[in-house]
This record gives sequence, C-alpha cells and structure tokens, in this order.
Amino acid sequence: EIFGPVVCAEPFTDVEDVIAKANDNIYGLAAAVWTKDLSKGHRIAAQLRAGTVWINCHNVFDASLPFGGYKQSGWGREMGHEALNLYTEVKSVCAKLA
Repeated sequence: EIFGPVVCAEPFTDVEDVIAKANDNIYGLAAAVWTKDLSKGHRIAAQLRAGTVWINCHNVFDASLPFGGYKQSGWGREMGHEALNLYTEVKSVCAKLA
C-alpha cells in the first residue's frame, strides 16, 4: 500500500465504469471524488469500497470521524465512537442472586 500523493488517471466510459475500476483492487483506505454535482458525488461515495471518501477535498481528518480502511487496508476503525468497538469486548455476566 502506497502512503503518499498518488494520482491515477484512466479513461472511462461512464460513472459505473469508474466505480468498478476503483473498487477492483485489494485496498480501500481512502478515495476522493471531484465533481461539480454534489448529489452525484454522494451517490458515487456510497458505492466506493473505501473507509473514507472525500468529495471535492482530500486529507480532511477530525478526531470525531472514524478512520480505517476496507479490504486489506485496515483492521477496524480508529477515532470516533467506532474506535470503542476496536478496543473493547462485549461480555455477558449472569448471576443468580437468590
């Protein structure tokens, strides 16, 4: 997995082609969508298999936002309330009181 500024530019026929190409790899840490149509950007973001999708921006992080990837780009979520699941285990304890 490359951690650095990378730009991949490939020709495409339609948005579905772009989504298929973006999802056709073993990684899914983050993705960015650049568009004039914000609604289209949200529709694309919903279909991308990436832990973070930025629309018309990149590298926006906040401690309240969960961070982590899909596929081979992560083991869970850091930051945000989702991180509690990563660092805790649920346990049930039952005791007869009488």
